[in-house]
Amino acid sequence: MSAGARRELAVEAAMAEFAHGGYDGTSTWTIARRVGVSQPYMFRLFPTKHALFLAAAERCFDGIEDVLRAAAAGLHGEDAMAAMAEAYGRLPLDEPDLLRMQLKVHAIAVRDEEVGRLGRIRWARLWRVVSELSGEEPGEIAGFLSAGLLLNVVTAFGVPHATGDDLPRSIADWAEGLRGVETLSDHPDPL
Repeated sequence: MSAGARRELAVEAAMAEFAHGGYDGTSTWTIARRVGVSQPYMFRLFPTKHALFLAAAERCFDGIEDVLRAAAAGLHGEDAMAAMAEAYGRLPLDEPDLLRMQLKVHAIAVRDEEVGRLGRIRWARLWRVVSELSGEEPGEIAGFLSAGLLLNVVTAFGVPHATGDDLPRSIADWAEGLRGVETLSDHPDPL
């Protein structure tokens, strides 16, 4: 297998591992093992763990853009927005690591300027992609991206939820079901 092919495998493995363990909780050894290479070889592919994280973050945003582009193919306006929302709504089941990795990028951006710059660049690009695919106004795009972030958060917390137009009601019902549970000690069983 070529170094380029191993590099691609490393990025995919890194995205999956970082999505679950975060930057600090993921070792390059774990990623190397998943790829089937030694840790020293991993550092020939990527000079640092940080470089590997950045590549995984790029792959995450590429994957999200690919999902949106495929969903909106041949559509415009509200139809494109609805198709993209439906496709994004399936990500918790189809590709949950994309959502988890996106949250890890947000978390690390707070303390890492380079990850923050990458996040800003890719969010601006994501905004433009949604805008170009749909032709919708900024308010509609903001609503779409806000709903996506909500989906990311409920996925990370393991909140049971519906998709599409039923998402808000399903979250409201779940939240209402926890009325009176204000602290972890109020409900020791898994929620």
